Amino acid sequence: MRDDGERRTEPLSPAGTAIAAWGIVGVLAILAQACVRLAPLAIEPILDGAFAWWHWLLWVAWVGQMIYSEGYRGFHRAFSPRVVARALHLGRHPHPVRVLLAPLFCMGFFHATRKRMIVAWVMIAAIAVLIILVRMLDQPWRGLVDAGVVVGLAVGGASIVYHAVRGFAGHPMPVPPDVPEID
Repeated sequence: MRDDGERRTEPLSPAGTAIAAWGIVGVLAILAQACVRLAPLAIEPILDGAFAWWHWLLWVAWVGQMIYSEGYRGFHRAFSPRVVARALHLGRHPHPVRVLLAPLFCMGFFHATRKRMIVAWVMIAAIAVLIILVRMLDQPWRGLVDAGVVVGLAVGGASIVYHAVRGFAGHPMPVPPDVPEID
């Protein structure tokens, strides 16, 4: 038992560490790809001088809202620890198909509880609809929305790294991996 009373989880084998890292890095790559694609659109109205003073007020409010709602509440408190918990679970219980598709496994798209899979698939469908709707916006509105999304995704990526460092150090995840009873 440690001085702070926190129990540590059993360390992963080297192969298990590599498997878990593949799942986490894959999820981070998906988030990074979205940020790289959206960042130019987010800064376009700023570089073009299309922002009036009140656009800046909206920008600050929107980015702040996205840091809290997407970055903290969505990622840090729910998605990020679950991605890491599922990656660590996969590192301890590897299966060829799950290892191959580790990023998708870590995001809960398959081999998850019914509730987790429903949440994952509904979220991806909702995100797809939002992407279509945001693409219809003209600048500077699209840039304003995309700026919040990029910052929220960046905070989410940092949160995944934070939980991964803790998870690999043996700290228990604050959420379950949500895998079916039969593994």
